[in-house]
Amino acid sequence: MRLVVNSDGLAGYEKRALKRARKLDHGELVRPEIHIVFEDPLAMVEVLTAERLRLVNKVRRKSASISSLAAALKRDPKSVRRDVLKLERAGVVRTRQQVNPGHGRVRIVEPVAREYRLTAVF
Repeated sequence: MRLVVNSDGLAGYEKRALKRARKLDHGELVRPEIHIVFEDPLAMVEVLTAERLRLVNKVRRKSASISSLAAALKRDPKSVRRDVLKLERAGVVRTRQQVNPGHGRVRIVEPVAREYRLTAVF
């Protein structure tokens, strides 16, 4: 699965949807993708900051708890938690609860796709 993040708004979405529909009409195989569309590049950059992209890159390689991500990224766990929430709301990552024997539950952050593609159109 691939996650594609675009910043070309509705017009770009319509163009991609028509292209995909034509492929389906012709019986061509279409790779499953998740698309996230921002109205403009500035809106995309507000969500996908450099620190958040570092976080996504880390979980893309291996799912991890928020505390282990904070340690690996040398960041405050509260900041990582806020960033995870923002990325989860945007659909870039997902979280799940996991039993942590003897310590209750832990929240695991994982990628929504194996491949991420970011496209900004000015």
